Amino acid sequence: MRFHYTFQKVVDLKGNEKTQAEWMLSSALGELQAQEKSLDELIEQRSTVMLSLQTAAQQKTPMAKLREMQDYVDYLDKCIARKLSDISLAHIEVQSKQDQLSTKVLDEKVWLKAKDKAQTAFVQNMNLREQNELDEMATVRFAMKSL
Repeated sequence: MRFHYTFQKVVDLKGNEKTQAEWMLSSALGELQAQEKSLDELIEQRSTVMLSLQTAAQQKTPMAKLREMQDYVDYLDKCIARKLSDISLAHIEVQSKQDQLSTKVLDEKVWLKAKDKAQTAFVQNMNLREQNELDEMATVRFAMKSL
């Protein structure tokens, strides 16, 4: 006789939910990394433009050109501020996905532990039955020898 857990479909569902939560966390982490990479690129771009602006200022570049470069720096500053906001939101999303994963892992553990307990009880019950059958056979043999 084999062990059959009545709630195996629930255990499987909990495992699938945990796997899905892992994927969601992985996706959120990927988004966070992409946002951080984008921020690094913006900061690098701003730094390059600032160096160009300083060089242009020293070379008697027309004021209109300098103003245009400064406007671009201001635009990059706004982009950087927005990107910092996006990164903050991405951090919140990652934390949320980590919390969801923790909940799913805990939920799965509860069901796996219940399954393990049921399996242990099943094995003990089977061992007890087997021992009772062996005891009964020994009693019958003893009784037959007595006759």
